[in-house]
Amino acid sequence: MQNKLQELTEQLYNEGLAKGRQEGDRYLEEARAKAEQIIAEATKKASDLLSKAEQDAAALRSKAESDIKMASAQALQATRKDIENLIVAKASAQTATADPDFLKQIITCVAEKFVAGGASDVQLVLPSSLQDKLQPWAESQLAKILSAPVKVEFSKKISGGFTIAPQDGSYYISFTDRTFQDLIAEYLRPVTRKLLFGE
Repeated sequence: MQNKLQELTEQLYNEGLAKGRQEGDRYLEEARAKAEQIIAEATKKASDLLSKAEQDAAALRSKAESDIKMASAQALQATRKDIENLIVAKASAQTATADPDFLKQIITCVAEKFVAGGASDVQLVLPSSLQDKLQPWAESQLAKILSAPVKVEFSKKISGGFTIAPQDGSYYISFTDRTFQDLIAEYLRPVTRKLLFGE
């Protein structure tokens, strides 16, 4: 009887222990599966956040590039339109580039854009035939308008128009009568081009 009781006790103990181990193993397996699921979800969320951040950065960069292109195109178009409007009032481009009052207007317009673009001082080359009419204006009034020093030279090589550059000479813009006519002719409407240049 004692043996039977002991056997029964051992059997109950072993069955309980086995059940406990099985249940413990099941809980451990569930905990591992849950941990793997949490890690997978966290990894996916991090990947999604990174992907969204990259998409947002690319969209912002694209928008900024687009805005810069649009702003520069609009500024260029506005400058072309200003020049065209000034020229349309004249009978021809050659007459316009030799007219001191017209040159003052166009030089002021171009120089303002030039200085706004970062030039700290300006060098201007004008036709020697207009020296008496343009030198006092360029050295005093233009310098005041631009709030920047203006160095003026006069050349016999230019019959009309002007060239403008920063004083360091890193680049220049030429609006002599010939280059001026060629440049403007590209952008004017056909009727205006024919009126101004006979083309």
